[in-house]
Amino acid sequence: MSNPYFQFKQFTVWHDRCAMKVGTDGVLLGAWCNVSRCGRILDVGCGSGLISLMMAQRTSPDVSIDGVEIDIAAAGQAAENVARSPWPGRIHIHTADFLDFVSTTAERYNYIVSNPPYFERELSFENTARVMARHTGKLSYESLFGGASTLLVPGGLLSLIFPAVLQEQLTLMAARFDLFPQRILKVSGRQTALPKRVLMEWGNEPVECQEEYIAIETVSSQWTPEYKALMEPFYLHL
Repeated sequence: MSNPYFQFKQFTVWHDRCAMKVGTDGVLLGAWCNVSRCGRILDVGCGSGLISLMMAQRTSPDVSIDGVEIDIAAAGQAAENVARSPWPGRIHIHTADFLDFVSTTAERYNYIVSNPPYFERELSFENTARVMARHTGKLSYESLFGGASTLLVPGGLLSLIFPAVLQEQLTLMAARFDLFPQRILKVSGRQTALPKRVLMEWGNEPVECQEEYIAIETVSSQWTPEYKALMEPFYLHL
């Protein structure tokens, strides 16, 4: 049985009641987001609350963070993780479908972040909650872009992580909602391997896009200096 929690330097994430556990994708996205000038942040499909907690650690005390999660068990565990954290008054978990949240909230956000489900083909898992979490379902990329275009303030930003093979498709889709690439980080597991993940940031105002690359491990299976620098504020023993 896997560990029911993941210990970070400043907080602990319990994830035993969540279909999707703490993983490299979510931690990468939470560490990479450009939240230096944010006043209000939205974490879509927040799951265990991992990224919301990382945002709280990385931002000033006046920044407010909302997490939206449709799964009742995951949302409940996210709220418990927030309550145990150093920032219980700054993070608010909403148990809701993102599309319903978009249509009912009066809030607008400087930054929207999501680690969305990305297995769009039919897969066979015994755990039905995990199947729902890993399929796009109603939380499609189109829904994310459409909702972000509605909820972002002028100059606001949206960040996602997704398989590298989807980059061109998602760039074209985002453009339909007047969302323009701002930053791109291509990620490979090993220095000698092709990128398997892409972290991408879009904004509603066009700028010159900045593209970077990072490998998680060296050829000798050690973490690269770049990856260690990104993870240092969060991982124990770094």
